[in-house]
Amino acid sequence: MKRSGMTAGALLAMTLLLGGCAAEDSADPAAPTEAAQQDLLGAHGLDGMDGAEMIDHLDRLPVAERPTDLMAAVMTDHLVLTSAETEMQVELPEDSFYLSIAPYVEQTHDCYYHSLTTCLGELQNEPVDIRILDDDGETLVEEQRTTFDNGFVGVWVPSNTRGTIEVSYAGMTGTTEFTSTDAGATCITDLQLA
Repeated sequence: MKRSGMTAGALLAMTLLLGGCAAEDSADPAAPTEAAQQDLLGAHGLDGMDGAEMIDHLDRLPVAERPTDLMAAVMTDHLVLTSAETEMQVELPEDSFYLSIAPYVEQTHDCYYHSLTTCLGELQNEPVDIRILDDDGETLVEEQRTTFDNGFVGVWVPSNTRGTIEVSYAGMTGTTEFTSTDAGATCITDLQLA
């Protein structure tokens, strides 16, 4: 059973309100037809992809190649895709939760639901070591990654988990807590390195 009972329009409004990195609000689109949804996906090279693949594709795009006519917001259990004409939801894996992490040294922004097309972090294309532990001390992720061109690193963790994210970069380390519950943030921008 999916966790959200909100409408797509309400979720987009909340995304824009809480997103911090969300672009300006677009007009309230009418209920999209299947053809309109397919047109939206095709226009952005997303057709044939599931929600997790769409997130991976959009988060890895070079900033200069990001679509300016698409808002893509990662919610706790689905992805909201919005253009001027169409809005749609794409389900995400029920047992997984996407965390998009933007470690920083000096500059950050407030964010709650990650915008794959507008969020920018400070450390772009930089090598970082990531370690994510749940509250029981079990290691969920431990690897070296390179931040995407947008300054974020995306990782999937189990749903309904709480724990700690630790990132190291250039001799500096920072930690922050996370939760992958219904109320969890998908955009982690409070991890300062020192």
